[in-house]
Amino acid sequence: MTRIGTATVILAIFPLLSLLSCGGGNGMSSSFMPPSQSPSPVAGLKQLSSDSFTNSQSQHATEVEPGMAASGSTLVTAFQVGRIYGGGAADIGFATSTDAGASWSNGLLPGITQFESGTYIAVSDPSVAYDQAHSVWIIASLAIASGTDIVVVSRSSDAHNWNNPITVSSTPDADKNWITCDNNSASPFFGHCYVEWDDPSKPANGLIWMSTSTDGGITWSAAANTADMAAGVGGQPVVGVNGVVIVPIQNSDGTQMIAFNSTDGGMTWSRTVMISTISDHAVAGNLRTSPLPSAAVDGAGSVYVVWQDCRFRANCSSNDIVMSTSSDGSNWSAPIGVPIDSVTSTVDHFIPAIAADPASSGGSAHLGLTYYFYPDATCTAATCQLNVGFISSSDGGNTWGTPSTLGGPMMLSWLPITSSGVMVGDYVATAYANGSPFGVFAVAQQNTGSEFNEAIFTTPHALPQTRSARRPAMNASATVTRRSDHPPRRFYDLDHEHPIPRRKQ
Repeated sequence: MTRIGTATVILAIFPLLSLLSCGGGNGMSSSFMPPSQSPSPVAGLKQLSSDSFTNSQSQHATEVEPGMAASGSTLVTAFQVGRIYGGGAADIGFATSTDAGASWSNGLLPGITQFESGTYIAVSDPSVAYDQAHSVWIIASLAIASGTDIVVVSRSSDAHNWNNPITVSSTPDADKNWITCDNNSASPFFGHCYVEWDDPSKPANGLIWMSTSTDGGITWSAAANTADMAAGVGGQPVVGVNGVVIVPIQNSDGTQMIAFNSTDGGMTWSRTVMISTISDHAVAGNLRTSPLPSAAVDGAGSVYVVWQDCRFRANCSSNDIVMSTSSDGSNWSAPIGVPIDSVTSTVDHFIPAIAADPASSGGSAHLGLTYYFYPDATCTAATCQLNVGFISSSDGGNTWGTPSTLGGPMMLSWLPITSSGVMVGDYVATAYANGSPFGVFAVAQQNTGSEFNEAIFTTPHALPQTRSARRPAMNASATVTRRSDHPPRRFYDLDHEHPIPRRKQ
């Protein structure tokens, strides 16, 4: 595995050292080989991996859509490598730090796709969890076959060497899976892990499924539905107080953020409740985005859910990132707007990822939010400039510090193409290690010949938990008149990427 040292990458005129790898012990983990053309360094960022594949099905060199989890000083991120136009990627890559982000190693998950000794034609939607009770790291992903997809998990005891995948779902089709584990030793369900996905096939049209493991991801329960047989997409389960599992999710037509829960360790799942309506501005330039939720839980079990939303902007002219909170998963606060920019600005914000420091809670909860943004929401495919931003709160989201730009600007022509738009990923990632926040994200540079020049990056040091320049969150009293006059957009099964009969506004 490659070890990336503590030095910050600064000079973009020097070629980046090839990310070599010594392989995984016991033959369980694959290695990266040098890419055919290594991306140039990005000033001020640390590159975690690179696309080493040369298969004709993929667009090279591309990496997108990181997920991440942390435990103590260990951070594990997983992401798509070698994005394929029709859905998914050549494999899932991973990068691991055991020293709170000072150095990283990387590799590829074995046994999933035909490019890494597996049988599936592609793989997508990586999500990472740590099961403290069984001392195991788990990456859930979507294994893509011809005509059907299934959810699989890859397990590791050291976050470096990964076993071949284990099948979770047996439903006819699957999309947008997510995993979490109950790591509260006082919980009656300590050591339970939960995976959520939806079935986008007809006639299911987004029917929500949940499965539970009590043995570190080796075996999984028969999949179960919510009590009201709800449909949705992009759910992110988290574990709250007393082992209650709470799953925020976008409803099937994209008009509401909803949630459901389990109070019996995943044996049964409640009816859904509405968190809020959704007002989503269509992001310019044919960039692939959707108001999917990002969820986090603090040390006291309070749940924070964020998504892109234009409710605070006149005429729905651009998106803010809005947040709702709950202590029980049944009752939710009215959404507030994270004050990254003035509501009269031209900035558009989207694809958020929130994290909460598990050592903090309530009015002192530390929150970190990574997101993408355009400075000008009215840009075109030729003029849009895509950036990565970060902002934090030290008081549970009541006030926020000064935002910072982590990466960009990127031109949209530098991004891989999918049938539902150009793509940096449907998700981005944030996590806390030893009390400090880290963001992981895709950054693209100008194409190198016929190849793209996109990889997964993080900052060389933990992001600051801002305590100055506090600005209050936007609340309902700040809401301005809006008009949703853009045409409805077709809602896609995001990994098959064929239009299906659900719509979002």
